[in-house]
Amino acid sequence: MSDLKQVIRQEYLRCAQDPVHFMRKYCYIQHPQRGRIQFNLYPFQEKVLTLFRDNDYTTVLKSRQLGISTLAAGYALWLMTFHKDRNVLALATTQATARNLVTKVQFMWENLPSWLRIEAVENNKLSLRLTNGSKIQAKSSNADAARSEAVSLLIVDEAAFIENIAETWASAQQTLATGGGAIVLSTPYGTGNWFHQTWVKAESGENDFLPIKLPWYVHPERDQTWRDRQNELLGDPRLAAQECDCDFSTSGDIVFYNEYLELYEKSHIKEPLERRGADQNLWVWESADYSRDYMVVADVARGDGKDYSTFHIIEVENNVQVAEYKGQIGTKEFGHLLVGIATEYNNAMLVIENANIGWATIQVAIDRQYSNLYYSQRSDSSNVDSYFDKYQDHSRMVAGFTMSSKTRPMVIGKFQEYIADQGVTIQSKRLIEEMKVFIWKNGRAEAQTGYNDDLVMAFGIAMYIRDTALKFRQRGIDMTKQALQNTIVNRTAYGGAYGTGANAQNPYAMKAGNSQEDIRWLL
Repeated sequence: MSDLKQVIRQEYLRCAQDPVHFMRKYCYIQHPQRGRIQFNLYPFQEKVLTLFRDNDYTTVLKSRQLGISTLAAGYALWLMTFHKDRNVLALATTQATARNLVTKVQFMWENLPSWLRIEAVENNKLSLRLTNGSKIQAKSSNADAARSEAVSLLIVDEAAFIENIAETWASAQQTLATGGGAIVLSTPYGTGNWFHQTWVKAESGENDFLPIKLPWYVHPERDQTWRDRQNELLGDPRLAAQECDCDFSTSGDIVFYNEYLELYEKSHIKEPLERRGADQNLWVWESADYSRDYMVVADVARGDGKDYSTFHIIEVENNVQVAEYKGQIGTKEFGHLLVGIATEYNNAMLVIENANIGWATIQVAIDRQYSNLYYSQRSDSSNVDSYFDKYQDHSRMVAGFTMSSKTRPMVIGKFQEYIADQGVTIQSKRLIEEMKVFIWKNGRAEAQTGYNDDLVMAFGIAMYIRDTALKFRQRGIDMTKQALQNTIVNRTAYGGAYGTGANAQNPYAMKAGNSQEDIRWLL
C-alpha cells in the first residue's frame, strides 16, 4: 500500500507541475461523434498549453475547430485543482456561450480519478466551486462582469465578436493587475475592434500579451484538400479566409472590402497640398478651377463632443475629392465656413444633411442667401431632380439632404458601387481609415463602437447626389436641345421671315437686340 501511495504521490506532483501530462493522461472530453474520449493532445496543443502556464497574458488568433476553447477549459481545471482560492471567470458574447466552457470543465472534473478530483461545494450550470476555494463561473460580457470579482484568470472566448469587451477589460484590469492573468481567444472578425487592436499591439510588443497565431495548417490532420473544401462548405472564400487563415483583412461584416481600400492607399492617397484653419483640419489637394463644377457635401455633428462636422469637395465631372474637412466646430461657424468654401469653389452646389442639428447650419446658408443650396422633397425620399428645376416651388421643398430609412441604404449602396468600380478618386487617408471600421451591425451600416463615420456618411451622400444629379442634368440638357430643335423645325416649316430657296435665311439665327445670333452651338 505504501508503494501505491508513493506512486500516486509522484503522479500527483507530476500533474501539478505539468498541465500537458495532466490533460493527456487524466482529462476526458465529449466528442460530438465518438462520445467520451481521452483528450489526446496534438503537438501544437501541447505547446499552447505550456505557453498558457508560463505566461500571465496570452491572446490566441485561431482557426476554427482547433480545440483551443477546450484546451483553455482544461487549463482552468488544472489551475483550480492544484492551486487554492483561484477564481476563473469565463466570458463570451452570451451567457449560454460562456456556459459551454464551464460545462467542459465540469465534464473533465467529473471524469478525473478519485485521488485527483477535489470535492465540489457548488456545481450548477453556471459555476463549479471546489472545497479548496477555487471556482469557475460563466458570465456574458458587460461592463460590470468582472468589476466585483477578484479574478485570478479571465478567459474570453471569441473576443472579436463581443461588442463591449473593451469596457469589460477595463473593469477587469483592477483585479487582474494584482496578480491575475488572461487568455483571450478568437477567430478574426474585422479590424479596429478591441481584439484586433490587442493582437496588433501584442505583435509589436506594446502590451503584456503573448500573441499565439494558429492558422488551419497547424492541425496535423488537415491538408490543402481540406482547406479547399472549406471554401465550398462555407460558401464564401472571404468567410473561409476568416475562419481558417486568421485573416483580419477579409473578416467581419465590413462594408468596404480591404483589397479595394489597399488599392486606394497605394494609388491615390496622398498628403494635402495645404492645411487650412486654426485647427488645420481643412485639407486641400486641388485649388478651385473656375472652368469646372463642384459640390460641397456636409454632415453636421450633433455637438456632444463625440462626433465631427465634416464636408467633402468633389469635382463633379471627374469625380475627384479635392478637399475635405473634419473638425469639432460650432454649427453657425460651420455654416459660414461652408458658404465661404462653396463660394470659393465656383459657387458649388452646397448639400447639407438636414437631420437634427443640421438645421442650424442650413439656416446660415439661407440667411446669407447662398444661391446654390440643395433642396429636397418634403418626404422620406430625396429628389435630386428638383434641384435642377430653376422654377421649382421651394414652398414644397426642404433645404438640405434628408437622410431616412429609404435614402440611407441607397447612399451606402452607391458608395459601395463607386468603390468597387474604382469610379471615384479618394485622396484622404482620414476617410480611408473610417471606411476600414465601417461595418454592418444588425443590418445597418455604421462605425464600429468607439469609432466615427462622419466622413464616410458625407462622402456617401456626395456619391448618391452626384450619380442622381448628373442623370437629371443630362436629361435637362437633352430636353433643352429637343425644345430648340422643335422651335427651329416649326419656324422653318411655316416659312415666316426665313423664306425659301436661294433667299432663305439661316434657320438657326435668332434675333438678339439689333443683330442675329447663330444658336447651333447649343445643339
